[in-house]
Amino acid sequence: MADTAFDVIIIGSGPGGYVAAIRAAQLGFKTAIIEKAYLGGICLNWGCIPTKALLRSAEIYHYMQHAKDFGLKADNVGFDAAEIVKRSRGVSQRLNDGVGFLMKKNKISVIWGDATIDAPGKITVKAAKAEAPKGALAPGAYTAKHIILATGARPRVLPGLEPDQKLVWTYFEAMIPEKMPKSLLVVGSGAIGVEFASFYRAFGAEVTIVEVLPQILPVEDAEVAAFARKAFEKQGIKILTGTKVTKLDKKADSVTATLDDGKGKVETITVERVISAVGVVGNVEGLGLEKLGVKLERGTVAIDGYGKTNVPGIYAIGDVAGPPMLAHKAEHEGVICVEAIKGLKPHPMNKSLIPGCTYCAPQIASVGLTEQAAKDKKLDIRVGKFPFAANGKAIALGEDQGFVKVIFDKKTGQLLGAHMVGAEVTELIQGYVVAMNLETTEEELMHTVFPHPTLSEMMKEAVLDAYGRVLNA
Repeated sequence: MADTAFDVIIIGSGPGGYVAAIRAAQLGFKTAIIEKAYLGGICLNWGCIPTKALLRSAEIYHYMQHAKDFGLKADNVGFDAAEIVKRSRGVSQRLNDGVGFLMKKNKISVIWGDATIDAPGKITVKAAKAEAPKGALAPGAYTAKHIILATGARPRVLPGLEPDQKLVWTYFEAMIPEKMPKSLLVVGSGAIGVEFASFYRAFGAEVTIVEVLPQILPVEDAEVAAFARKAFEKQGIKILTGTKVTKLDKKADSVTATLDDGKGKVETITVERVISAVGVVGNVEGLGLEKLGVKLERGTVAIDGYGKTNVPGIYAIGDVAGPPMLAHKAEHEGVICVEAIKGLKPHPMNKSLIPGCTYCAPQIASVGLTEQAAKDKKLDIRVGKFPFAANGKAIALGEDQGFVKVIFDKKTGQLLGAHMVGAEVTELIQGYVVAMNLETTEEELMHTVFPHPTLSEMMKEAVLDAYGRVLNA
């Protein structure tokens, strides 16, 4: 008979789930993870990782087309859509295999199937459609002192914009095109929307982005969003803000969308494909949460700063536990949750210190308050900026467009927020994240020696600018 009793069972093996499982095993808990589709969840298989592989192909293709700008020659530059997708899927498979290895290494049982919580501590697992990996435990009844929900999220579906997997895509279909569409409508200008807009535009598609709000990239600082919009439009991407898609008329191999700007202007646009990128919703259905009385808020599970729900013994982490719906937030939330169960007294999740990264061209990265949010809080602030055009490394790279922006509390010197747009800013933002976690002041940042020549020098220069001491601009 297989062992069916555990200390901790985690439902879902995405970044939050598998990291929580590893930390639980490290702390001596007898641990199992339940999965029904693919180890690594959406992030490794259909989200963060494969999209970055696609965008890397787009980036290299862009550089090849501009080889002469670097004194190089690249003739007859082309692309193979099938090979681009194949590489992306290969990257995902490698990481999927890696999660399986980590489960074995940490002696974590993998239970394959669909989970329902019958009562606190009791789970029924039914057979899943996907084939179980070798060594996985079979469906059946399982028990655990602690049950952690890490079921993630799925694309939001709006009435009239229902995906059909052929003409109207979610990010699933957008990741595996059989061919590159010649024209594309992207509905929604958040991270997913602009990343796919960048990818398909790089390979020649005529791309239109429609956003219902007045600003693209709605969660970003207004200056960053405005700069990104100009950059996208310079690349040939058409952007319509304050606009709704009210109707989709599907033909055999095209879609005609009706667009309404809310001011009396109604127009139509015909494209080969539509990508619906209007956000995601938590996977809370089918788990038995209603029967158990688990509290939900806006379609996600309500938790405290340690992953606890209102029902003892049941926890939630990651996308299913609410925004920001980011893999790194899920991972850290999983660690906090398990350490709290162990009694280690970790710091509760501080969502204001979670960075956000968007891998479009140009890249965007941010942490903390935007300038407007700081003003809305009636804070007395200092703002500093430094342009890529004044940085030697950026010029040498041929990437001299963008800027770094920082926001300080004028009274205390506390770094309230940092916002960047330009090449490789997703690799730079962690410097400010560390600084904010350590409660670093402007004085300490000014006394830090940054290496030259690097893009990171702009981070110090932006701080200097906030205090009237900028050196190279």
